[in-house]
Amino acid sequence: MRKTAAILIFVSLFALCASFAAFAADDVIGVVEFQRCVASHPKFQQVQKQMKAADQKKKNEAEAAFNKAASDQKKYEAIQQKQMELAKEQRGLMAPLLKDVDLAIRKVAQAKKITVVMEKDATFAGGIDITSDVISALK
Repeated sequence: MRKTAAILIFVSLFALCASFAAFAADDVIGVVEFQRCVASHPKFQQVQKQMKAADQKKKNEAEAAFNKAASDQKKYEAIQQKQMELAKEQRGLMAPLLKDVDLAIRKVAQAKKITVVMEKDATFAGGIDITSDVISALK
């Protein structure tokens, strides 16, 4: 009885592992250098200039608010507020670029029948590098 149960368990585990292996074999994994794709976006330089201008503007506003504030607490709050405003503005400027890169990755992955795309730095080995294809799709 014990021997039969042990054999049954072994066969069940073997079948389970085999089914996982068969399922995993259907997935095609792609890798992409996301930052390189973003930096290669046609509008990246323009957005960088806008971000730099926004940074300078917020620094000037923070300095003015700092000089107006009476207490150290108010000075700290003024600087924090300007930093939060800058971060929000930068996210708004980068959002369209990130969306374009995401759509290009999806388009290339679909064309190459890739089911999973990962950041290249997050993988140790393997995967189909689609970075160049994504950059081409962006242009």
